Formats: sequence, C-alpha cells, structure tokens
Amino acid sequence: MLCKEIMEKIENVYPKDAALSWDNVGLLAGRDDKEVRKIYVALDATDEVVEDVICQKADMLVTHHPLIFGGMKQINNRDFIGRRLLQLLGNDISYYAMHTNYDVCRMAELAGNLLGLNDTEVLDVTGMRIQPETGEEYPEGIGEIGSWQKPVTLKECCDRVKKAYGVPQVKVFGDLAQQVSRIALCPGSGKSVITQSLAKKADVLITGDIDHHEGIDAVAQELAIIDAGHYGVEHIFIEDMKNYLQEAFPQTAVISAAIHHPFTVV
Repeated sequence: MLCKEIMEKIENVYPKDAALSWDNVGLLAGRDDKEVRKIYVALDATDEVVEDVICQKADMLVTHHPLIFGGMKQINNRDFIGRRLLQLLGNDISYYAMHTNYDVCRMAELAGNLLGLNDTEVLDVTGMRIQPETGEEYPEGIGEIGSWQKPVTLKECCDRVKKAYGVPQVKVFGDLAQQVSRIALCPGSGKSVITQSLAKKADVLITGDIDHHEGIDAVAQELAIIDAGHYGVEHIFIEDMKNYLQEAFPQTAVISAAIHHPFTVV
C-alpha cells in the first residue's frame, strides 16, 4: 500500500476536519507516495519510539500526539524534535499523527466502553456532523458523560479505573467514601472540561493533568476528580489503532510500541 492510500482510509473514519482548530494532524513528515509494508503505532514519537521504528524497519509511524505542534522555523540536529524528524526522514519513514480528530471520533467512546458506562453523551460538544446513512445531525466533541446502574464509592470507582486502563495508581481529589454514579470522562488533559462536568451534574471526572488548585476547587463545587495520568488512559489508542489498521490493511504488517508509563511514583 502507498502511504496516501492508508491516509485516505484513516481519514474516512477519523476526518482531519474533526480535529480542533489549534491542533496539527495528518502527514507531518515524509512522502505520501511511500510504499508501506510495515506500520508502527505509538502514542508519542519519543526517542525510544523513533529508534525502535528504525530498528523494526517500519515504513510508516502513526502516533496520537503530534511531534510537530507549534511553528518550526528550523529542523536540525540541535533540537530534540529536529533530531527525531531527521532520523525519520533519513530512513524514509512517513510520519502521520491523529490527535483531537481521534479524540472526537473515538477516544472517549472507547474509554467509556472499557469502563462500562451506560447512557453516554458527549461531554464537551465541539461541533455537529451529519450521519451519512440517515442525513441526521449528531453532536461530536471531547469526552463523554455516562453512568453506572448502581452507585459505588469513590474508592471503588478508582479501583475500576485502574483495572479498566491498567494503571498502577491514580490521584484522587474528593472523599473516598462518597457515592458516585454519574461519571464524566476525558482521556488526556481534562482541565478544560471541569465546567462542562459541573454543568452536566457529574459526580466525578476521570481525566489527567489536574493540578492542586483545579482539584481542590472542583471538590469545593462537589465534583470529585480521579487523575489517572495523561498517558494512563490515552495509551488505549495504541492497541485500538493497531487493531483498526490490521483489519483495514491485512496485507500490511502492523506493530506497536510497548505500554510504558512515562513516570514512576517513588
């Protein structure tokens, strides 16, 4: 398959126009006419990932987080981003990122399914999309909110989060004994959806990247927060996209980065 054929297939399901306006998605480096026999899937294009992509002789790297985010005026070996790009380009590896378009079209739904949420709806609506089969409009956006049939304690909710996403620990703001049943969920960084979670009467928000003031202010407004880490929930992208690409391109080998949490609590 050619890289552009793989891109077209991906963008039929995860259109680039679903990404938020500040994002940078699509083919970020390399040739769209590159012949692809092996795809490598990862969450981030770290040094370790780039080295492994080269070692595994992959032709295309697909990540969730874009390596190129802000404007770049130079690409050289004096900058860590430049060094990674030079390695990819020097080995004729096409590099594709799918960030908030994947978040909008898939991430929250997948995370909610793993957690067993019912009666879900979009948490932060960013736009409307037309259903091709019916012509009807439906909301799309970041995160989702749903519920469990029976309330559980916040402590039991933490245990479910750790089991669902394979995270060793979580950070919690709130009373571990309180009952929760209405669950807001935003994989990645969820600072921006605290207001929406409160407006939609969530008992708890499960997300990442919550700092001290955001956490205690949320609790003061009767919203508990479980911070499972940015990587902690979003790593589900890796296996999901690997499965999607294997099914979509059965003649193409698809490999993925090992799950490796980026920090250790000691």
